[in-house]
Amino acid sequence: MTEEEFQREKNYRVSMAIAKEMLEKGIINIEDYEKIKEIFIEKYNPLLGRL
Repeated sequence: MTEEEFQREKNYRVSMAIAKEMLEKGIINIEDYEKIKEIFIEKYNPLLGRL
């Protein structure tokens, strides 16, 4: 894994952790969470995060 790939993966995972916390607190619903996930996959293009 290159440094760039690592950074993309890290940024994706941090972003998704925040989104999950928002979901758990009721700030967003599951539909919003899934949309956010799609956006972040497109934005960060994570290698492992798609699995």
